[in-house]
Amino acid sequence: MTIVNIAAYRFLPLTDLRARRSLLQSLCKQADLKGTILLSHEGINLFVAGEASGIGQLLAELRRWPGLADLQPKFSENDHQPFRRMLVRLKKEIIAFGVEGIDPARRTSPKLPAQELKKWLDEGRPITLLDTRNDYEVKLGTFRNALTLGLDHFRNFPRAVAQLPPELKKQPIVMFCTGGIRCEKAGPYMEREGFESVYQLDGGILKYFEEVGGEHYRGECFVFDQRVGLDPSLHETGSSQCFNCQSPLSEADQEHPHYVPGESCPYCFRAPAQVRAAALARRNEQIGRLAASLPGSRPYDHLKPVNIPARFDGAPLLEALCGIFPHMPADTWRARFADGAMLNADAKTVTAAQIVRAGERYLHRVPAVIEPDVNMHVEVLHEDEALVVLNKPAPLPMHPGGRFLRNTLQHLLDTVYSPQKPRPSHRLDANTTGVVVVARTRHFAGQIQPQFAEGAVTKVYLVRVSGHPDWDELVCEAPISSDAGKLGSRAVDTASGLPARTDFRVQRRLADGTALLEARPLTGRTNQIRIHLAHLGYPVCGDPAYLAANLLGESQTLDPQDPPLCLHAWCLTFRHPLDRKTVTFTATAPDWAK
Repeated sequence: MTIVNIAAYRFLPLTDLRARRSLLQSLCKQADLKGTILLSHEGINLFVAGEASGIGQLLAELRRWPGLADLQPKFSENDHQPFRRMLVRLKKEIIAFGVEGIDPARRTSPKLPAQELKKWLDEGRPITLLDTRNDYEVKLGTFRNALTLGLDHFRNFPRAVAQLPPELKKQPIVMFCTGGIRCEKAGPYMEREGFESVYQLDGGILKYFEEVGGEHYRGECFVFDQRVGLDPSLHETGSSQCFNCQSPLSEADQEHPHYVPGESCPYCFRAPAQVRAAALARRNEQIGRLAASLPGSRPYDHLKPVNIPARFDGAPLLEALCGIFPHMPADTWRARFADGAMLNADAKTVTAAQIVRAGERYLHRVPAVIEPDVNMHVEVLHEDEALVVLNKPAPLPMHPGGRFLRNTLQHLLDTVYSPQKPRPSHRLDANTTGVVVVARTRHFAGQIQPQFAEGAVTKVYLVRVSGHPDWDELVCEAPISSDAGKLGSRAVDTASGLPARTDFRVQRRLADGTALLEARPLTGRTNQIRIHLAHLGYPVCGDPAYLAANLLGESQTLDPQDPPLCLHAWCLTFRHPLDRKTVTFTATAPDWAK
């Protein structure tokens, strides 16, 4: 038997809701349909499945209602009934949002057809793809490079929007969800909050799959029925859901030894304490071996990716490179071509006259790269299925950039935890030591990172400063510049700086003229603690940028033999994503703080 699945919604004024519910309940029972229909004074939203004849009866009835004559649902087929029962419910909203004054029946953001979005992505247009779905939906798949918000309910969307970077308000944003209904409310809300160029993907992911397939999309689409996931051909995948925590599970997740149907999955399993301790010891041994080898300190060829923007479509590669990197002379690039250092995406050499297309990727090979030495002796403090908690040493950059690619924390994590791609949920400066929280999957990153963005994480630092403060406790609220100076440094900017607050408490004043302090940053500005202390006249000992006696050289990153920056992320308190309980992790104080 072929089961037809339909999904549709329409924002329009509806009256006589109880009578309409009774009519639909009777019709769906007679037609042997199952699913959910939501009725509200603001419209209708439905997910229904059954044989084609029954679906036809339902659509014929709905199209007789004023405003629904042209209702065109999204169709898909499968060989079994994906719903257990038929529900027709009366609701205040057909999609819960809880914001007054947003009425999609009167106005929505401009709709962008699936074909047009694909064209924009093919051309490499500078747009932000914004996923408005919940984090558990995102786990199964989303558009490549999409911005996700870590939502556990759509009602939290306004709070997540408030945390977006202000510069996004001037940039084109294309938002999307499963079928489009959430964007009908999300778009007007963002416009009300000052976002100037907001589009919504017409028909959502499912319509995109139907019209253009899965190009630019990774994974599958979560759906709210027993099918769980649909692939770009709109066929049911092998994904399932955990009975215990309701997390969507890919086929690979279901192969994991911690997946026990009806009991646990890789996202909620908790191993016995002694098993975790043994695994932690093995992990630290593995990290120790890699740290001793310093992977970036041996010569290697580095392939730097170069993406072609739309404005250089059809131009010679040399012209494109000179436009993308205006600080590099054309003769420098000609020498690179002569050395065979310019490659296509297949790692084959190309010439300066190569005609390029928007969205293509080329590789610039830099031979025999040797990175400066760092301290890679990372200690794993805690590890479970959701996250890893580390004690980061210094100097050690967290992310690739500048002179560092392999001698970074991210490279160490990628190597040790492969094939997983762990994601640090926050960052510490290269010279700062202490607690770092790392999410093991994109799913859990979406639950941890927003806590940092929203200021819901309690952070306590130890810091040793030059001088004896004449106060025991102090709150510093000096605003900090948003624009970076030399090598990314910032400064106090009372005219136009960003709000910043750090609470300080003196632990003890030392005989050598220094003092040990606790610092609690309530905001997360770049170099915030260091800038505030320098502003107060008590710079951090060993600071290469803000200590008055120091002159900023060619890098803020210290050498391992230099005196340390006396700043240590001592404790972090946040909500664990597995059980939502509050947890605290502490990194042993370094010698300068003991």
